Amino acid sequence: MKLFPYAHATHPQWQMAAALVLAQLRAQMALHGYASTPTLALLYITDHYAGAAQDILEHLGAELPLVTDWSGTVGVGIMSNNMEYWDEPAMAVMLLELPSDQYRVFSGVAPLGLGFEAHTALVHADPGTADLGELIVEMAQRTDAGYLFGGLCSSRGQSVQFAVAGNGNISGHGAASGVFSGGLSGVAFGPDVAMVSRVTQGCTPVSVAHTVTEADHNVVVTLDGAPALDVMLGDLSISLQQPQEAMEVLRATLVGLVPAQGLRSDAVQRSGHFGEDVVVRHIIGLDTGRHGVAVADRVEAGTQLVFCQRNVQAARADLTRICAEIREELEPQEQALETAHAVQASMREAEPHPARRIAGAIYVSCTGRGGPHFGGPSAELQLVRRALGDVPLVGFFAAGEIAHSHLYGYTGVLTVFIASPGEDAM
Repeated sequence: MKLFPYAHATHPQWQMAAALVLAQLRAQMALHGYASTPTLALLYITDHYAGAAQDILEHLGAELPLVTDWSGTVGVGIMSNNMEYWDEPAMAVMLLELPSDQYRVFSGVAPLGLGFEAHTALVHADPGTADLGELIVEMAQRTDAGYLFGGLCSSRGQSVQFAVAGNGNISGHGAASGVFSGGLSGVAFGPDVAMVSRVTQGCTPVSVAHTVTEADHNVVVTLDGAPALDVMLGDLSISLQQPQEAMEVLRATLVGLVPAQGLRSDAVQRSGHFGEDVVVRHIIGLDTGRHGVAVADRVEAGTQLVFCQRNVQAARADLTRICAEIREELEPQEQALETAHAVQASMREAEPHPARRIAGAIYVSCTGRGGPHFGGPSAELQLVRRALGDVPLVGFFAAGEIAHSHLYGYTGVLTVFIASPGEDAM
């Protein structure tokens, strides 16, 4: 697997941005070590371009005739390498050169068929889709690894997804254009497409883990047998007798949830970061009649619950941690001197290098994260670059992040494609 050509650009006119992207892609495709005959493209656009999605797809498809398969979506922000584009017209493209029998593009109109054995899948989803959580679980069950990665479209206007295969249309779409709204779409990958994926939460627990002993839909009535509201007030050291102070603390507080069937002893790590079984949700109200706490998800008895707060330092440390874990997965214990020199030279020159074993990466982060949360413009992506090294990367800021069979919030999902044959390390 060779390095994936990638490009990004911003311009008020999408045609100019597309021209800049195409120039970058063609220049990289001519370089040694980069894929020269890609067939699959990932396309991410900001919502400024959503109205021109069809024109953009048709133009790029015509200019890149070797690329027969397209997938992607829209975000209020997108990213590539060490750049974030927020609230401005921009697009990012990455070209993948993979064996044709090792991936399939799918959508709600043309679901993944029985003729392809999916090992993992990149998923883009419309947040307005009914029963979305159940659809994600069902999709994960259709993969051998039970692992999905991706996120929900985010847009202040039209939510669009790209899904094109083969002759310009996915089989079964008829005259469909390849631009869709609603449902799920993405790319399923076979077992020979090796990758490593990690989830970063970026929230700090501010209480011990409690067990939900009574719940009514999304209202937690009791924790460890005591009224949930009383437990929360005690954990946060606040009182409703001082409402202004209490509300300030509550606005900064969320809950981490682990379903009883997914409970693991390491769900809340001693080091202070959450394990991947934990999903973070808003506190949306207080039930003073039952002394309960309402959260933005359905909760069942037996669920583990911990109160937490978003924290810049925790987010930075946890993002660095997952990048380090990925590098450890990929770096051999013993490395040839020539390879070591090549990797170090690549870091100094800020260029991707095959010796790092990363062909490309996809990063999906929450719209509540990004540079503003990490301390400055593009700070989140620059942290990834420093921790992981310079690699081809594209992605978007999502209205919810998908990993395993879960729908997360306030997380980042980083997935890298391994540039040399090997066992899937997820």
